[in-house]
Amino acid sequence: MEVVRRFIEALPRAQASGDWQPVFAEVDPDIEIDDLDISLDTEHFRGHDSVRKWIGVWMESWRLENVQVRPVDKNRAIGLFLVYPKGKGSGIELFRRDALVCTLRAGKIERGTYYNDQRQALEAVGLSEQDAHADPS
Repeated sequence: MEVVRRFIEALPRAQASGDWQPVFAEVDPDIEIDDLDISLDTEHFRGHDSVRKWIGVWMESWRLENVQVRPVDKNRAIGLFLVYPKGKGSGIELFRRDALVCTLRAGKIERGTYYNDQRQALEAVGLSEQDAHADPS
């Protein structure tokens, strides 16, 4: 689970500093990301360079807060967080509850699916909102 937390929390720092090592230390070199947020169709990203491009677009005008990670099963975890997008022209800041479902292999993130709706992500992995907010201990 901690690998997912470290990955999510490293994203804004990497985007701001250009130091991607902390992000890529947590992922398989052939990582695959399916983004259900950018368009009506799923966008697919594979490998470090492609994922760096995805993060660059995604983090350009967003900030993350309140990262919580919960196990789904022995090979998957779900990261739940608040995203604050800011309009480029208007400067208006909104917020929404996003999620990243990660499949783990050999201590690294092998695959991720990004959702802009926590409820949809929880449903996809068979968890309820109560499960997500229960004490993980």
